[in-house]
Amino acid sequence: MNAPLRAARVATFVYFSLCGTLMGTWVVNIPAIEERVGISHATLGGLLVLLGLGAFVGMQVAGRLTDSLGARVVVPATGVLCSAALVLPGLPHDPWTLAGALMVFGFCNGCLDVSMNAHAVHVEKAYGRPVMSAFHATFSVGGVLAALVGAATASAGQSPAVGMAAMGALGIVIALVSARALLPAAPTVAASAVATPTVEASSAAEAASTGKTGKAGQASAAARRGTSGRIWVLAALALMVMLCEGAANDWSALHLKDVLGAPASTAAFAYGTFAATMTIGRLLADRLVARFGSMAILRYGAATAAVGIAIVTVSPWMWAAFAGWALFGLGLSGCVPQLFSAAGHADPAAAGANVSRVAGLGYVGMLAGPAVIGWLTHFTALNHTFVLLILLCAITAVAAGVLRTDSDRTRRTRRARRTRELAHGSR
Repeated sequence: MNAPLRAARVATFVYFSLCGTLMGTWVVNIPAIEERVGISHATLGGLLVLLGLGAFVGMQVAGRLTDSLGARVVVPATGVLCSAALVLPGLPHDPWTLAGALMVFGFCNGCLDVSMNAHAVHVEKAYGRPVMSAFHATFSVGGVLAALVGAATASAGQSPAVGMAAMGALGIVIALVSARALLPAAPTVAASAVATPTVEASSAAEAASTGKTGKAGQASAAARRGTSGRIWVLAALALMVMLCEGAANDWSALHLKDVLGAPASTAAFAYGTFAATMTIGRLLADRLVARFGSMAILRYGAATAAVGIAIVTVSPWMWAAFAGWALFGLGLSGCVPQLFSAAGHADPAAAGANVSRVAGLGYVGMLAGPAVIGWLTHFTALNHTFVLLILLCAITAVAAGVLRTDSDRTRRTRRARRTRELAHGSR
């Protein structure tokens, strides 16, 4: 593996960690900001919709810019903007100003998220093996770092704006220093085809090999329609999975504080626990994907997450709540990377646009989901609203077959053949 490609991979790790740290810094300061502004959980949930709206718009803008200008330009630029915007939510003293600050921060964060994921797809194609989950693991590392810093500043009685400004300034430096190592352009289509062949690409190749132009054109058009439909299915699953992740981001600390009576410094570690197990799961996920396939990771991961959040929903004990958030994070850890990776590999020429669709709808779920949870607190206790998350995880597990590939079918055929041989040999 050549040195520039290794450097590009390291730089991608840095940007994912930066994005996770910036978002995590906002997350762990939510209780303090909510108290200072003087708003309820329900009002906070409504304001988080604006953050999600800003992120969605930013993702659509960044996806097209990344395809046209290249990730080497867009990623560092959006890294600087997102770092600079971090301080904004820490400054307001009224809901209206906070709403504007969240929209700006959400827009910048959405731009950074899509552009770095599009670059990650290019790196994965060049490597020719699964590496996407490891990138997302460093996003979770950033969340853990933010939780540690947030707990320390909360214990010291520090103003949220001070810690957020310091983290933003550091982020600007990191974004600029890491820019030179990024890939100058996407890998060629020929190289990318080695990494993750899709059912659609295989169908088009078979049609072309027949030498019949009319049939090839029809097959190509059908492949494009199939790719578009598959992208929107992936986007719907991303919405559900990231809604669950967003609920953990924005309500885990408040759950420990308000439902179980934990002090603020302890409650901050609920999100830290979730982020830590997300990190562990994503560090392991690439090897598991290579062995079992992305479909299995999505299916069994979503089922595990359902069990974890069910524990959080019903448990009256703090230690069990921490265990539930940990299991929830572990289960969700491998889900989003598989969806983003599948979107990016579906059409190499439009990786940024496809990732922006999946990530955009996913982030609508991530930021609108907490708003739904906040709205539901009008009618029931906070922990009881997590039943919605159990249902979404179950639906995702059932629908995971959309990630089935030719290699999954081959693997399944081999297992079936092996089972028949064992059964025949035992007679």
